[in-house]
Amino acid sequence: MNQIHKKIEAILMACDNKKAYNFTVLNVSKTSSITDYFIICSCNNERQTVAAADEVLKKCAEQGIDFYYREGFDTGRWILLETDDIIVHIFHRDERDVYDLESLWMDNNSLDVEQYGIKNWK
Repeated sequence: MNQIHKKIEAILMACDNKKAYNFTVLNVSKTSSITDYFIICSCNNERQTVAAADEVLKKCAEQGIDFYYREGFDTGRWILLETDDIIVHIFHRDERDVYDLESLWMDNNSLDVEQYGIKNWK
């Protein structure tokens, strides 16, 4: 498994630890100049989104993965974490429906999160 897939796995596992769900991993490297992958997931409430984001930061720091941009902790409705090649979007379930990032980026390839050992449910 290469380095990017190790990062993706660490992020997915951290979110899964906090019961995030409805994961989408999009390879946007051919259409975006700012990142290579989007990881998108949902949580049921604001406290859960913050807990999932905190878990991502904690577990990734243990593996030497640093996020240089963090936004949305104050409201917990849409938390954005950005590393050099991945942007993580942790949504409150209601916000995810509003912004519908998957439709905006539908021309990109998605990865099967179950290959990382994640049971993906909506």
